[in-house]
Amino acid sequence: MIVSASYRTDIPAFYGAWFLNRFHAGFARVVNPYGGPPSAVPLRAGVDGFVFWTRNIGPFLPVLAEVKRAGLPFVVQYTITGYPRALETSVIEAARSVALVAQVAAEYGPHAVVWRYDPVVFTDLTPAAVHRESFARLADDLAGAVDEVVVSFATLYRKTARNLAAAARAQHFDWSDPPAEAKRALAAELAGLAAARGLRLTLCTQPDHLVPGTSAAACVDAARLAAVAGDWGVRPPARVRQKGNRPGCLCAESRDIGAYDSCPHGCTYCYAVQSRGRAKARLAVHDPEGEFLIPPG
Repeated sequence: MIVSASYRTDIPAFYGAWFLNRFHAGFARVVNPYGGPPSAVPLRAGVDGFVFWTRNIGPFLPVLAEVKRAGLPFVVQYTITGYPRALETSVIEAARSVALVAQVAAEYGPHAVVWRYDPVVFTDLTPAAVHRESFARLADDLAGAVDEVVVSFATLYRKTARNLAAAARAQHFDWSDPPAEAKRALAAELAGLAAARGLRLTLCTQPDHLVPGTSAAACVDAARLAAVAGDWGVRPPARVRQKGNRPGCLCAESRDIGAYDSCPHGCTYCYAVQSRGRAKARLAVHDPEGEFLIPPG
């Protein structure tokens, strides 16, 4: 079994102490976000590896060392976009993230980190030209530390559009959702920039935007975990079935241990947070000794 920690929140940045406590305990309890009873997810016995999703792995570096000592391979899905503060309120500076990616890659091998330029958001602060320039600069900095970059275009759910519109009014910018043709054109340009720097560009669960030079992403990637295991000389993951979350998703089957509305990074386009204020309040009452990241109720 592969454990995802977590596409619902940033466990490495904010909840590392809790994860380490649950790792030592051997399990975490998880609220079902769609209703139904909570579940217990193993974190040691029967686990083949972890996928950690983050914008700041710094606080989690000691935990990565502990997970490796247990012989369990991991992959870090590390988002770096370099967007302005109007879009990303409290994300650490891109240069710091680049340095952390290089540190993790040097310590754990060339397959252990995947860069995410995700999601691509179109505003007058971040038009296509700015995306091209920022992506190229980050790709220059990350070349040699990563071999894949995952890209997606922002999916504007109702709550996402509401939060983005509120930020636009407060910060005085405009945003848009351009047609698929414009997204495919930018995807092709970014793929060319990536390839010129030795990176493979994959698209996360957006088959309509695939163009030559791109391929579909498997963000929970059993093959990559197996490569990490090979780099470390530990047991590779057992064979797991593909079980994507949405049409076009090539992810391997996994169990996620996160909770929605608990990441206070303040990204205005985030699908996992309805309100940054609520996320900050939930973090403030979080118990790192508890079985749940965020208990029910």
